[in-house]
Amino acid sequence: MSPTPPPLPDYETVTARPHGEHVLVVTLNRPQAGNAINTQMGRDLLDLWNRLTEDAGQIRCVVLTGAGERIFCAGGDLKERNGMSRETWQRQHELFERMYWTLVDLPLPVIAAVNGHAYAGGLEMALSCDFLYASREARFALTEVTLGIMPGAGGTQNLPRAVGERRAKEILMTGRPFDAAQALDWGLANALHAPADVLPAALATAEVIAGNAPLSVRQIKKSVRYGGQMELRTAFRFEIEAYNHLVDTDDRREGVLAFNEKRKPVFTGR
Repeated sequence: MSPTPPPLPDYETVTARPHGEHVLVVTLNRPQAGNAINTQMGRDLLDLWNRLTEDAGQIRCVVLTGAGERIFCAGGDLKERNGMSRETWQRQHELFERMYWTLVDLPLPVIAAVNGHAYAGGLEMALSCDFLYASREARFALTEVTLGIMPGAGGTQNLPRAVGERRAKEILMTGRPFDAAQALDWGLANALHAPADVLPAALATAEVIAGNAPLSVRQIKKSVRYGGQMELRTAFRFEIEAYNHLVDTDDRREGVLAFNEKRKPVFTGR
């Protein structure tokens, strides 16, 4: 990791601002359009996720939210898509695919602060994060089936992993919205907060994560994700390989030393 964070561009549809030394707040910033994902937002987010993958500098955790208190993300921008040719639609979706998969593969932990409604591609974006906190006023839906399409950014895969296959099929096949209390009860959301408290709560958790050994956090994210796709005994082996990468690190030595010296460890990510 670089000693200082690499400079980030001023994006047209997204803001990225540091919160303290180790947390980055990324805000979907098209409130006039319900923070809907248009082609430019796809480009902006893909560029951002690629930069953070290549070199996150001192950033150790990302919080993803939406501008305003009513809508996190309304999904794909259907006004932009109205009248699109098949070729243009598919080129746009290929861009979106790269953007989503780069978010999913991001080595850093990403917390979704779902400050309002999350529909279609907006819910898929929240599901692509490691976990989410939500507004008590938020509603969720995967509405693609009502538009003649289907989720194409991980919705049919990430939702069953979050809420179970049978519940997910009902949500996917009906397109019906569900509320924040249901999202919490079904295991989609980790916690609910008043609208104004969602981002502060996510930031508080991000600060806790960022205060832990960053290499350990990254290895945990990798182990959970890839281990979950393996047969259990193989996953145990994968976990041990991830564990062993941490044994000969400065942070492991610092953590044990700080414990014995009864002080807070100072982790450097090395």
